[in-house]
Parts: sequence; C-alpha cells; structure tokens
Amino acid sequence: MKVAIYGQYYQNSTEPIIKDIFQFFKSNNVEMVIEETFLKMLYEKDLIQKEYKTFSSSTSLDSSFEMLISIGGDGTILRAATLVRNSGVPILGINAGRLGFLATVQKEKIDSFLQFVIDKKYTTTERTLLSLTCEPQNDAIAELNFAMNEVTVSRKDTTSMITVETYLNNEYLNSYWADGLIISTPTGSTGYSLSCGGPILTPNVASLVITPIAPHNLTARPLVIPDDTEIKLRVSGREDQYLISLDSRISSVKNESVLTIKKTDYKIKMVEIPGETFLKTLRNKLLWGEDKRN
Repeated sequence: MKVAIYGQYYQNSTEPIIKDIFQFFKSNNVEMVIEETFLKMLYEKDLIQKEYKTFSSSTSLDSSFEMLISIGGDGTILRAATLVRNSGVPILGINAGRLGFLATVQKEKIDSFLQFVIDKKYTTTERTLLSLTCEPQNDAIAELNFAMNEVTVSRKDTTSMITVETYLNNEYLNSYWADGLIISTPTGSTGYSLSCGGPILTPNVASLVITPIAPHNLTARPLVIPDDTEIKLRVSGREDQYLISLDSRISSVKNESVLTIKKTDYKIKMVEIPGETFLKTLRNKLLWGEDKRN
C-alpha cells in the first residue's frame, strides 16, 4: 500500500500525531510519499531522519496511491485539495486543529482509525468544487481557479459597502448592497456561510448557497440553488478594487470585472471511517443534544 502525506503547518501539539502516524505506517509496511515542503519541515524539526520519496503537485499523484493523509485542520485539507485536484486520490483528514468538519479522525483514535485504512474498511464521499473565471483575466487566479468551500467577494480598503450584481443562468437575480457575497458548496456550508447565517447542507446535496455578508437590505436572505447553475457577478464600489477569495487564497480584482462561477467537472473524494459520519460530526462540533432537556 502507498499513501501520500501532507501537512500545512507545525504546532507542538502535532508532533505526537506525526510520530504516531509514521510509526503506524512503518510497522504495517505502508509506503509513504511526503509532500516536499512538509518533509523539509519534518527534517528541520528533527521529527524524522529517514529519506522519503516526495511529491509536489497532482501530476505526481496517480491510482497507485491509496489516499492522501492530511495532518492539520480543515484549512490543511482545503490546501491538500489544491494538490489532489482531478487526480482522483481521496483525502483522509487527521484533526490536529480545533473545530473541524472535514478532518474527522481525532488524535486519540489514530491507530484504530488507520487500521480501517489498512483493512480497506472505509468508504469515500464526493465533494463538489467551484471554478472561477474572470473577465478580463486575472493572472493571480488563473491557475488555482477553484474552491472546495466557497468563492467570496468582499470590500477592500474601505468601510463602504459594495454592490454585487448577480445573475443565475444569465437571468438577473439581485444587486446585493453588502460587505460581500459568499457562493458556497455543501462542504463550505459549515464554514463562512454558516457564520453569516447560511443553512447547513449535507455533503451529498446537489445545491449551492448564495449568502450575503452584512447586507444593507435585511430582506436579502441566503438562497439555495441547484449546483448546475452558472453564476455571474459584477462588483462595483467606491474603491477601484475589491477582494475575491477561493477558500483561503485571496486576490484583488478591478471593479466591473465579470466573475463566472460554476461547479467543476470533477470532484474531491473524502475518506469516511466507519462511525465517523457527517451527522455525528455536526452533533459533536455544534453540541447538538447537549441541552439538559434532552
């Protein structure tokens, strides 16, 4: 068996997690291929000494890999998605962070959950991605022009609102006067969109959510639409530019640029370990059922 391993950042709390993962796979004769920047960090922290094969992009990942192990929080998984892209290699998130809806394997259960990987007793779910094109072209987002959680437009260098003219399949929907607008996938519905009052979608729902950020008109409510909808945005405001983010990647875009958002023709696969379902994660992370009346 061969797995890819990726971690985005280092914290003291992740050190025992990293050691447990490497020891478990080593004892089970699993071949580990490490993302090159992460491996360099491991060497610098003197966590490992052995030499390993490395990868740096989706072109290095193929069907010979069982999965990619992401060590960190949900943000690390979002960055791992930029490495996996359309390779078809599923991602398993091991949670070294706090509130995580994607990184479902907790550090206390690493060995027992990784045993499911060895025994191939796991399933995968597919997560929708959003693609973005900009007219005129924006070189900063030309290559990594997709998002697993959300595409967001927001104001820049001003306290004034922006106006987000929105079209669905070329039909005018609304001009949002707001601090910004979030276009969220079901995966991203538990992130920024949720913080702005958006609904929670289960991962397998074929829908997207449009959520305004602090809208001036309080009748502007989150809207759930089919995920095959093409969304076009034209943003204007008092400043010459506004911000656009694809998950954690942020760029500046000129006013009046036309943004086209639609789902990609491929999906990201996420590994599900038995007993660690999305509904269980919701209960645990949002403390549902903790009311004493239950």
